[in-house]
Amino acid sequence: MEHVYPALFHYNEDDGSYTITFPDLPGCISEGKNLANAMYMAQSGLTQWIEYHNDKKLELPEASGMDTVKAEYPHFVNLVRADVKDGRAVKRTVSLPKWMDDKVSQSGLSLSRVLQDALTQRLQ
Repeated sequence: MEHVYPALFHYNEDDGSYTITFPDLPGCISEGKNLANAMYMAQSGLTQWIEYHNDKKLELPEASGMDTVKAEYPHFVNLVRADVKDGRAVKRTVSLPKWMDDKVSQSGLSLSRVLQDALTQRLQ
């Protein structure tokens, strides 16, 4: 599921770094050593904050409109997007040849783990 929230990028004139806060998300704070890193860290921090709240079954706040969040130069406001994947396990029926099932059993492999690893690699 995709989420978009406005973030405040607070520029630190001493070292060129940025502190990122999300006005709608208490405690969601990140830092970046430069602008490119700050953009990456903002997305990572937002994703982790949302995943934590989803895991705890906490309701996510509504995102403010860009026109309601203000910043004065050299600070700025930018929208940040987090694409949060649903990590819950689901059961699926999978068919495979008998010889392959025998080999999996003999090797001690987890068929679920092998399938997840293969699909993750294939879908990236």
